[in-house]
Amino acid sequence: MTQCSTDAIKFKTLAKRSVVADFSGGHITSDAGALLLDKVEQATGVLRRAAGCFTDHRNSDLIEHTVEDLIRQRVFALALGYEDLNDHDELSRDPLLAAVVGKTEPTGQGRRCGRDRDRPLAGKSTLNRLELTAPDADAASRYKKTVLDFEAMESLFVEVFLDAYAQRPEQIIVDLDATDDPLHGRQEGRFFHGYYKHYCYLPLYAFCGEHLLAATLRPADIDASAGTVELLEALVGQIRRRWPDTQIIVRADSGFAREAIMAWCEANAGVDYVLGLARNSRLVAEIADELAEARSEWEQTGQAARRFKDFTYRTLDSWSRTRRVVGKAEHLDKGANPRFVVTSLGPVDSAAWAPRALYEQTYCARGEMENRIKEQQLCLFADRTSTHWMRSNQIRLWLSSLAYVLVSGLRRLGLSGTSMARSRCDTIRLRLLKIGAAVRVSVRRVWVSLASGYPLQALFGYVCRRLEAVIRRQAFRPLRC
Repeated sequence: MTQCSTDAIKFKTLAKRSVVADFSGGHITSDAGALLLDKVEQATGVLRRAAGCFTDHRNSDLIEHTVEDLIRQRVFALALGYEDLNDHDELSRDPLLAAVVGKTEPTGQGRRCGRDRDRPLAGKSTLNRLELTAPDADAASRYKKTVLDFEAMESLFVEVFLDAYAQRPEQIIVDLDATDDPLHGRQEGRFFHGYYKHYCYLPLYAFCGEHLLAATLRPADIDASAGTVELLEALVGQIRRRWPDTQIIVRADSGFAREAIMAWCEANAGVDYVLGLARNSRLVAEIADELAEARSEWEQTGQAARRFKDFTYRTLDSWSRTRRVVGKAEHLDKGANPRFVVTSLGPVDSAAWAPRALYEQTYCARGEMENRIKEQQLCLFADRTSTHWMRSNQIRLWLSSLAYVLVSGLRRLGLSGTSMARSRCDTIRLRLLKIGAAVRVSVRRVWVSLASGYPLQALFGYVCRRLEAVIRRQAFRPLRC
């Protein structure tokens, strides 16, 4: 006999057949690609190490969700596109997410409380305690007892970066930049920023290529470069302990061309800088002839024209010494466009530091870092800093950063050599992580039956094989970048 349901939703008719839907499909997930994220975690151990940055003062006899379980659940969810803690009230029922988190009973039937028997994962309130625990909490605290060691978490991102290399590189470039994190409430540290024209935080980021090295939340009532020297001291010190002879080049825009930063680099052997330099009348006068030549070429060809000049320069009172400056004399349809960089690198050191190459190939490449920041904020919700306190918002920023490290690891280790090797995090999520699957749990197996109509089955299998190879290599040698 035909089975009918009063809860069925009717859509349309196809000849003699009606299209009818209901919610009786059983355990079905839309995030089967989380299996790939779990393999990245097996290869890098970043979430396991992040959990080690917490001190858990809870009674071990009463714990159902370890700190590592909570970190994995929260970060996997961010990578899968679930930005809010409220999402976890429904996500806590997902058997596949429970399986990749590491729950031995993915259906939740082993939970102590009867009302939680269909929820294998933690709810929003339990997860929220990761962020809201005070730094002085201990076993006597009432609810919030998982304390994060900020210094350990800051070091973790650099350690993950260092572990990505099997051999010491001859040179690395550390990119620095500040960005705005708009605020819509009365958060601690909230200030109006005149440049961005809204209330915001002003986080400071450091990247080396695709690798995130630091993400520091700051109030907006400070200079963009504030705290950079302290950040460099920590970063360079940690890198130097592993790679004592690697050349480190600090690269940033004109907001970081400050005497303290340049003097610190000059005082530390093997640390150089390439920094944008805000133009002024003295600098423009230095390249007046080159600007005239560029204008003349533009008038003849109608095409943008560039000239470069290498010269030494010193400010009237803010710099302690004369420094090398490269000027770009450019003329566009809209007029003259003079730009400048200041650097400790000399053209005698390498042809790569000749004026044109230094500007076009070395300095301009810093724009790629802005794409990484966009990925963090637009794709992985680094701007969800809506708690009242800066400490808890800093933890949220780091959770987003861990999600970035995870998805970046998937791109670097699994997608290398494919058409998606340079895809953004949200594209990777849409095409590789958001896969429908039925989940069946038996005594010996958790069966994940992925959608038969998934169009990228070959790519999914290829990524799985690459990640498996990385995991196998990890038993014998450090991870190769």
